[in-house]
Amino acid sequence: MSKITTSLCKGWSFRRAGESIDHLRPARAVPTEVFLDLLEHKLIPDPFVKKNELDVQWVGEEDWVYSLNFASPEAKGKTSEIVFEGLDTYATVTLNGTEILKSSNMFTPYRVDVTELLKKGGENNLTILFESAFLKGKKVKEQWPNFHWGCWNGDPSRLAVRKAQYHYGWDWGPTLLTCGPWKPIYLETFTSRIDELYFKVEVAVSLKKATVFATADIVGWAKEVVFTLTSPDGKKIKSAKADVEDGKAHAKIIVDDPELWYPQGYGKQPLYKLSAVLDGDADEASKRLGLRRARVVQRPLEDAPGLTFFFEVNDLPIWVAGSNWIPADNFLTRLDEQKYRRWLELVKEGRQVMVRVWGGGIPEHDCFYDICDELGLMVWQDFGFGCGNYPAMIPEFRESVALEATAIVKRLRHHPSIVIYAGNNEDYSYMWSIEGHLGYNPNDKDPENWLKTLFPARYIYEKILPETVRTHSPNTEYHPGSPYGTPERPDGGVMIVGDAHQWNVWHGTQEPYQNFDKLAGRFVSEFGMEAFPDIRTIDSYLPKDNTERHPFSETVEFHNKADGAERRIALYLAENMTFEHEPFEAYIYSTQLMQSEALSTAYRAWRRNWKGTGKEFTSGAIVWQINDCWPVTSWAIVDYYYRPKIAYYSIKRELAPIVIGSKRAEVKTPRDKYTNVHIDIEHRLAVWISSFLLEEKQGPYKLVAKAFDVGSGNLLESTILKEDFSIPANSSTELVDATLPGWNGKRDGNLDVVVALYLLDKDGRHVARHVSWPDPLKYVKVSRRPGIGALVWRGNVKVRAEKPVKGLVLVNPHAEKWEDQGVDLVPGEIVEIGGKGLTKGRVECRFYGGGETGVDLECVEAENFE
Repeated sequence: MSKITTSLCKGWSFRRAGESIDHLRPARAVPTEVFLDLLEHKLIPDPFVKKNELDVQWVGEEDWVYSLNFASPEAKGKTSEIVFEGLDTYATVTLNGTEILKSSNMFTPYRVDVTELLKKGGENNLTILFESAFLKGKKVKEQWPNFHWGCWNGDPSRLAVRKAQYHYGWDWGPTLLTCGPWKPIYLETFTSRIDELYFKVEVAVSLKKATVFATADIVGWAKEVVFTLTSPDGKKIKSAKADVEDGKAHAKIIVDDPELWYPQGYGKQPLYKLSAVLDGDADEASKRLGLRRARVVQRPLEDAPGLTFFFEVNDLPIWVAGSNWIPADNFLTRLDEQKYRRWLELVKEGRQVMVRVWGGGIPEHDCFYDICDELGLMVWQDFGFGCGNYPAMIPEFRESVALEATAIVKRLRHHPSIVIYAGNNEDYSYMWSIEGHLGYNPNDKDPENWLKTLFPARYIYEKILPETVRTHSPNTEYHPGSPYGTPERPDGGVMIVGDAHQWNVWHGTQEPYQNFDKLAGRFVSEFGMEAFPDIRTIDSYLPKDNTERHPFSETVEFHNKADGAERRIALYLAENMTFEHEPFEAYIYSTQLMQSEALSTAYRAWRRNWKGTGKEFTSGAIVWQINDCWPVTSWAIVDYYYRPKIAYYSIKRELAPIVIGSKRAEVKTPRDKYTNVHIDIEHRLAVWISSFLLEEKQGPYKLVAKAFDVGSGNLLESTILKEDFSIPANSSTELVDATLPGWNGKRDGNLDVVVALYLLDKDGRHVARHVSWPDPLKYVKVSRRPGIGALVWRGNVKVRAEKPVKGLVLVNPHAEKWEDQGVDLVPGEIVEIGGKGLTKGRVECRFYGGGETGVDLECVEAENFE
């Protein structure tokens, strides 16, 4: 007989523990959580609005009860089990008054045999008591007073609780300690079932053959399993029957000339389907899979210390451009497949190839990884530990972590998108920041000794987790942490081995962002710069009387959780540009332009370091962060409501298949070693080209420079800097280091010069474009009225200007989506900006130093635009 699955997701009620049954209120369908149920009944204000977060803190210190009545299934002679995919977090479950489960881990699913407890033909009561995770954590902390309870962000008691750590508050998110049945609950009745279908894929060195080693774990008596592999176009490739022995069935399926899975931009993402049918129709299971070989390459470099750290997929070295991912909502049950897809499509449309699932959040829902598989986004998956010292000396804690890790790896291991697991986020960095390093000794290789130090979590990152990955996903890379360098310097600070979090811009020494080229690591897995979100996002949380609609209002600053953020934003603004506080939109624009300049500088500089085989000096940059969990000022490049900041577009431009990069330098040559006066000064421009293309582009190519006076727009010089060259594949190449075109020889004459660089092919067609501006912008005498013109042509906007324009942003009330923003313009050229939903009418223009408020768009069909 077939397995029967009965959903237990509807009909729930909830109440505060201690209240009588008369206080039961209908709950949302499971998955749900207490904050959303309270909001549904208008029992609390919206925590995302104004400063309401402060008024709802009591919710996290209460216990809550969820209850459901359901009928028993017709299941004579069958086993019945209730499956709890996720309970947040301290949960005691009773069925008909009998305790069946006690959970203390949000991330671990549970399956409970209830065959003997179900009422035959009657109604059953399922009740879940959720105790306050905050108070439970406090009590655990109290029981271990000699442990070093230390962390960055949130209350230290979070370290004892296996719950999404960001619920305790972070420097970009609120403190909202929710609870509830946050994943589906259902009843299964069966005589036998497939407990899990899994496989290992081996791709031959030649890439011409792939072998799928399939396994089905069986519960109950069963005879055989039929495995079937289906090709991406839906055609059956091969079926294999396998006997069930000791609860397992195995099959080997060989695929000749396989369709290989690649990251987006490097190939296609074909997905096969592996199915298993148990004893005819007793049960069935299926999973999608991608055939690929992925690894992290760490090997010596030419003429540089340390080791490489780059990802290779099917023998292709990948320069990884990506984003860090935090949970996209503080209330996880609000997220669905449509929202995940919208976020991840933004990542792909931004030309990024990797998402790092950060360790302070959750191992994401299945659909997240399904979408990454489809879109060709590689996933760096952290385990759920972040910014602290975890109490692994507690035996129950270690046992819980081991079960959690096993469940996570077994659930995710079939996804081709997952290319690396990392043990934690910045826990080694936290340890390293404490004097004495909490007793950490890199030369001590005995795991039992690690538990006796004040850094017992090393046992998790260097024993429990790597053993789990080796056992259940042996072909996937494991990395002890992020960042992680060497055992002698595990915090990533070594910079020439492993990955690094580069926070000496914004945090740390607060370097100028122009120094990002000097702050490179082998692989930069975090870096960032804050900026305000869209004004509409800010308006969503402000009081409606407009009294706080300015940059420094109490509510606006409350919606920025980063310590010292007001000072640091002001610092970087003051160092780099002139700006105004009013109107509010102008200040928002300035912070976004600053973020855009900082992050594009980093991507441009680090991509320059990808110079070919043996010279992979920097092999990736993962920006902090793509998204927000509520409306907030943060490092995100897209705000909570999917509204991209300028940086999203500037990063996208830096990740085009072929880009031009440049950097200005002032070279001083003293007459002799004694003088402090007689010094020759020359302003120079270094130019390079970066290609992500997998084949060399044969020339002849030409690099043309046009220099303009920034104030008048006059053409100062037009010159060919280099010609008759080719573009090497998948690498960056230095083109020229020349005197700055248009420079008049004066000490500060470079501040008057904007240089447009064009890469032209043999037919004179533009292949790439880049505009070099003086730096810092605050010294540049830009025109407030540069004569911007624009029109709508075939659904896109064509723009031009009479004088150089920095960071042009267009705002049109009808535009649903822009393909580009924050563009630079120079005289004599037309730039086309893609848009969706554009119509004629007024379009607002914002640009650096601008005084114009907008231009009138006209819809035309002709190509001529003068």
